Amino acid sequence: MLDRLNQQPPDALLALIKLYNADPRPTKIDLGVGVYRTADGATPVFGAIKEAEKRLVEGQDTKAYLGPEGDMGFVNALMPHVFGDALPTDGRIDGMQTPGGTGAVRLAVALARKAGVAKIWMGTPSWPNHAQILADCGMEVGTFNHAGDNGSADMDALRDVLAKAGKDDAVLLHGACHNPTGVDYTDAEWDEIADLLNDSSVLPIIDLAYQGLGDGMDEDAYGVRKVVSSVPEVLVAYSCDKNFGLYRDRVGALYAIGADADAVTRIMSNGAALARANWSMPPDHGGAAVRMILEDEGLTANWQVELESMRKRIGQVRAKLAASGTAGSVDLTPLGKQKGMFAMLPVSKEQVQQLREEHGVYMAGSGRINVAGLTIGNIDAFVAALAEVTG
Repeated sequence: MLDRLNQQPPDALLALIKLYNADPRPTKIDLGVGVYRTADGATPVFGAIKEAEKRLVEGQDTKAYLGPEGDMGFVNALMPHVFGDALPTDGRIDGMQTPGGTGAVRLAVALARKAGVAKIWMGTPSWPNHAQILADCGMEVGTFNHAGDNGSADMDALRDVLAKAGKDDAVLLHGACHNPTGVDYTDAEWDEIADLLNDSSVLPIIDLAYQGLGDGMDEDAYGVRKVVSSVPEVLVAYSCDKNFGLYRDRVGALYAIGADADAVTRIMSNGAALARANWSMPPDHGGAAVRMILEDEGLTANWQVELESMRKRIGQVRAKLAASGTAGSVDLTPLGKQKGMFAMLPVSKEQVQQLREEHGVYMAGSGRINVAGLTIGNIDAFVAALAEVTG
């Protein structure tokens, strides 16, 4: 029976990792893998996480199951940092721990489908796994253009979708630091989006995977908070993998905002049932470490300092790229106003291959780069390679 399965193509990013690791050139540049890197090319463990893990190892007295909702201390401690003053205080919100932001998105889509959502609208390009999750959940997908030609978000495309979407539709939005384009909605645009959503019957699903890596924790949460303050029903998928550096520990949460407390109770009962059928219980260690940080003022302050240093380094790289102006046919100046770790360059697959083979520059075939893979020491070499290939 299993021999009926068709061979699946290898994941392009995983294949890129293998190619990069096999390349002996000391000047090679990895812009493909979506993890933060320091100026030395490392992806370190946060000092705050190290201290929290030390306390966890010393104090944890059981490995018993927590249940499908996971560590609710973690879920609740994270809420004020995500929602700020927009946090509902009337029982209209609840959450549960998930295996990373990916698990949160998957659970949000499954909940939406169970609630009767027939179609989810998604801006493109988007994080490739969004499309895979929607397809695997059997969800009909509608697409609209996310980024305009001027380096800003294509609001006209989103306005058109929200005007024509049906009562059984949802829309999937990136909360901040858009992956892969780096093009975010402005605060004024989020104000308009919240009003449009409130005037429609479309269910908003917001994926907030990079809070703190754009302009700051509060600034990057503006869109989520505006929508939550304006719309009766919202699903928010959250990832701690990036802003706590917990990639392999898979730390995420799904938050549901409902019309009233009774509705939230029903939503979360379905969420628990879906989680039980998918992964049973989320992994505990990383979520427990985040909880310990957020419950301790000193550790919270240390984490925020480390996060700020990441954000500043990303900003410095973007500023340096933007100051480079035009490299061949590629205008790098828009990268200076974009947010987060990712950007899309207008290069062909053939040019991507040429960059890899001739210059040791590894990036996704789509043209997406992880700007955190660049350092002040190798930016000039990257710009020169880009100019040579696209000139």
